[in-house]
Amino acid sequence: MTDPVSPSQGLCVLHLFCRVDTATDADAVCAAVASARAAGDQVVAVAIVGHKADMALMVLGDDLWRIRDLQTAVVAAGLEVVGSYVSMTEISEYAAGVPDEMKQARLYPQLPPEGKPAWCFYPMSKRRVVGANWFTLPFDERMGLMREHGASGRTFAGRILQVVTGSTGVDEFEWGVTLFGERPDDLKDVVYTMRYDRASAIYADFGPFYTGMVDDIDIVLRRVGCR
Repeated sequence: MTDPVSPSQGLCVLHLFCRVDTATDADAVCAAVASARAAGDQVVAVAIVGHKADMALMVLGDDLWRIRDLQTAVVAAGLEVVGSYVSMTEISEYAAGVPDEMKQARLYPQLPPEGKPAWCFYPMSKRRVVGANWFTLPFDERMGLMREHGASGRTFAGRILQVVTGSTGVDEFEWGVTLFGERPDDLKDVVYTMRYDRASAIYADFGPFYTGMVDDIDIVLRRVGCR
């Protein structure tokens, strides 16, 4: 048997963005998700709104091979992967003083959160341009900017669950941001508010946004036209 490929701490995370068609076997997709969950992985199913994809699967687990097995299974079941993002849960270098309980929640989140069906994902990086190069700033200045940014985010406690995962070296951007909210405007409001923080307004670049609704896998498949 192939040895697991696992992070030293935390979880691997895969966002798969997929299309369905008349050949997609919904029962086989559900079986693949059930098998992954039985093996200990978390799988969040999302119906995507807009043209970029029909649905998404957000998969969290401690073995990249097992996550790859789920990808193989859903492709064999007829899902077409039209986009993906690979990342890992992590503790930020700016998290000094954060309680251990909060660190564990960041490394090992339990998803999806109850009562927050509105969902959004986007990747982002810090800029490296003349006059706005994040990586040439002194650490203390970066720490201050991130504390300001974090304070803005905490004003949405209870409305938004934010899962920030690291992807430097494993995908095209440096972080993936997944938001869970009670309502769609919760997603809009938190991103709008935090873009005024200097860490974002001056130093952040954003990738494409995917928006949708979290539900059970069989319901998602039916609502996107597969059942």
